[in-house]
Amino acid sequence: MELRLLRVDLDEGEVGEFSPPEEYVRDCLGGSGLAFRLIADGDLDVDPLGGDNPLYMIAGLLTGTAVPTACKGSMVARSPLSGLWTESTVGGYWPKALAWTGYAGMVITGRAEEPVYLYLDGDELSLRSAGDLWGADTFETVAQLKEKLGDDVEVACIGPAGENGVRYASIMVGGNEARAAGRTGMGAVMGSKNLKAVVVRGANRPAVADAEALSAHNRELIPGIREKAEALGAFGTPGSMQAVEFSGDLPIRNWYQGNWEEGAEAISGQRMVAEALEEHYACFACPIRCGKELRVSRGEFAGTVSHGPEYETCASFGSMVLNDDLEVLIQANDLANRLGLDTISTGSAVAFAMECSEKGLVEEDLPWGSPEALIGLIEDIAHRRGLGEILSLGTRAAAEAIGPLAAEYAVHTKGLEVAYHDPRAFTSMAVSYATGARGGCHLEGLTYYVEGGAFPGSKLGLDDEWDRASSDDKAVLAQRMQDYLGTLNALGLCKFMMRGHVGPREVAAWVEAVTGWKYGPDDLMGAGERVFNLKRLVNNRLGVSRKDDTLSPRLLSHPRPTGGAKGVLPHLGKMLNEYYEVRGWTEEGLPEEKTLARLGLEGLLEVEEA
Repeated sequence: MELRLLRVDLDEGEVGEFSPPEEYVRDCLGGSGLAFRLIADGDLDVDPLGGDNPLYMIAGLLTGTAVPTACKGSMVARSPLSGLWTESTVGGYWPKALAWTGYAGMVITGRAEEPVYLYLDGDELSLRSAGDLWGADTFETVAQLKEKLGDDVEVACIGPAGENGVRYASIMVGGNEARAAGRTGMGAVMGSKNLKAVVVRGANRPAVADAEALSAHNRELIPGIREKAEALGAFGTPGSMQAVEFSGDLPIRNWYQGNWEEGAEAISGQRMVAEALEEHYACFACPIRCGKELRVSRGEFAGTVSHGPEYETCASFGSMVLNDDLEVLIQANDLANRLGLDTISTGSAVAFAMECSEKGLVEEDLPWGSPEALIGLIEDIAHRRGLGEILSLGTRAAAEAIGPLAAEYAVHTKGLEVAYHDPRAFTSMAVSYATGARGGCHLEGLTYYVEGGAFPGSKLGLDDEWDRASSDDKAVLAQRMQDYLGTLNALGLCKFMMRGHVGPREVAAWVEAVTGWKYGPDDLMGAGERVFNLKRLVNNRLGVSRKDDTLSPRLLSHPRPTGGAKGVLPHLGKMLNEYYEVRGWTEEGLPEEKTLARLGLEGLLEVEEA
């Protein structure tokens, strides 16, 4: 299967195209899988904020087709937050528009002398001045570009946070619909290139090998997906707030507190829908419609409509900082989206700062639950002023700047702030976070879906019932889920399909219908294993090993004092030993040669000897 990619050199203002080897596509699929296979052939020791850092903006292999939720694209580069080669995934309509141009994506290098945006119309690409857009927020940027170029274009852009080099700045798509490639700081990479936006107009749906088989498969599966994910469609991801708090999974007061029952109810999806809903929103080809557009009723942008906070943002600007005011939460989310900030890392930075204030480590008075402190720090981080200058570097670097004790309150893995599912509530998440290619990312493993009963383990050949407080048998769960979820990124599929109990068999049938390959679930899981190991060995070459596969002290050594996960601590050392054995890695956390040979990745692991 031949794919076309664009090559954009901002230093020279030149554009070309190339097709990756077909075996790369078959072996690693599209999206981030293909990007990492291409990255592995190049120079890995690049400056994350330098022109030699290639930014891949690439659609999934199935993106833009009629496959349910085939709407995702990946942004892949070396992260300025963690220093690792990482990715960030986004849905909405921009990746679909990219796939409809006939190109699978682009790789962007260099740095323009002045702010520019890329404009891709079908197969014609041009570089245009963005001087009048520099400094505009992401909603304003999209509105101005659509007014200039037409409502049918789709825009991926950065806000002031990306322009100012905030290490966890997002790339935002869709304007006020605000879908985010949020994690790992891809917005800062884009800003370092003086690239304000990538504007796409695509009009041709990708061809599929067997349209009849695809339609039949969709007719079989879509009703079940809708039925099983009904609550997600009704209330969005925050609909689980109260259940998550009850189980002990919700992080509270920078991961320290055990209970927050009334607060969780006050900022739940049910409360949002009842008090602020304007309309439901769906990404391209999605039968679930989990997105919610809400009225903003406080702050500078009161009276406007904005994409509602997801669960992670409710934890970030809610429970993490003890804010139970729904209007303030919606305002904070709207502001972060406009400025182009990853809400998970931003909320972690704010909670970290509040705890440092409480402990007397910083001069600023930042009370828990203070709307002024929350909104003020979001602004300060995006514009890198005052304490926001330090916080803009991420909690790991901020703790180093503030002083040794501050590291106790910085909750991250490999420099990426941990997403808001507690490994003390679902112990499998400890090994998933510790070994994930991005660091503290829940979407690389989602093992709590299995432990909590949202996704049947039997779909992956595992048990359906688990003791979530035990550290036994969690390594194989993490490994299987990481392999499976990696294929969804590469294919451009939303992981919420798992709420509809869609497993490897169903996904493999979609791959076969679209590509024409003879493809089964074992082929799919084999590709997932190959891609996960590929990401690992790329970062092994930068020096990542077992020493980096860990969690912050708060999650490993401090049990929750109350609530559904009271007293539980994950036994990470035990799980890592089992995980490395299951993976076929050395005890130092490097893929063994026989593992690489089995996966067709020979010669790609070149760790320098000391």
